[in-house]
Amino acid sequence: MNPMDSSLETGRRYTLLDRLLTPADQTLRTLFASHVAGRPNPAENQPETPEIADNPANRRHVAALMRINHSGEVAAQALYQGQAFVSRADATRASLMEAAREETDHLAWCAERIRQLGGRTSVLNPLWYAGSFTIGALAGLAGDKVSLGFVAETERQVVEHLDGHLQRLPAEDTRTRAIIQQMSADEERHGRNAELAGGAQLPGPVRALMKLTAKVMTRTAYWL
Repeated sequence: MNPMDSSLETGRRYTLLDRLLTPADQTLRTLFASHVAGRPNPAENQPETPEIADNPANRRHVAALMRINHSGEVAAQALYQGQAFVSRADATRASLMEAAREETDHLAWCAERIRQLGGRTSVLNPLWYAGSFTIGALAGLAGDKVSLGFVAETERQVVEHLDGHLQRLPAEDTRTRAIIQQMSADEERHGRNAELAGGAQLPGPVRALMKLTAKVMTRTAYWL
């Protein structure tokens, strides 16, 4: 059965066209739709401080950091969709899609914070999505254990990246800090779940290449 076939839930037998349109639809939704979070924004009860509201340089810096995080969430959606599209096991696919739903919350929170700061999302998001979907599909084709291991390593690196952003934020910016902290907790849980589901540890060169690729994206997304 095809990984994106939801006939288990609906009883419907999907055609090849249906199965191809599913990731295409998800791509358009990720890149161009307005995302609505399923959970409250962690920052909604935090005040905007004068150090952010009255400081254009701080606003630009924080907006750029959140642009990076938004691009990372776009890439995460693509990774999960690519892996789920080729996954052989229903349980693996369900785990991937559940994580993707939580990543949609992150997309919504990041986009909202960027708008509040007067910033914009990355013009290169379509590129990040295409590349990440391809990488996710290749990881999925290597088998579910490798695919889950890829999730675990990706999330580990994302948590490191988010922790670095917490250090770079203005100390008074409690709104952005609340969002990033919740994102980090979610990502850590996704990685732990992938490990518990049987994810295999990836070879050192693969982990290093993943880190290098992420560094290219984060440095570019800060400006573009």
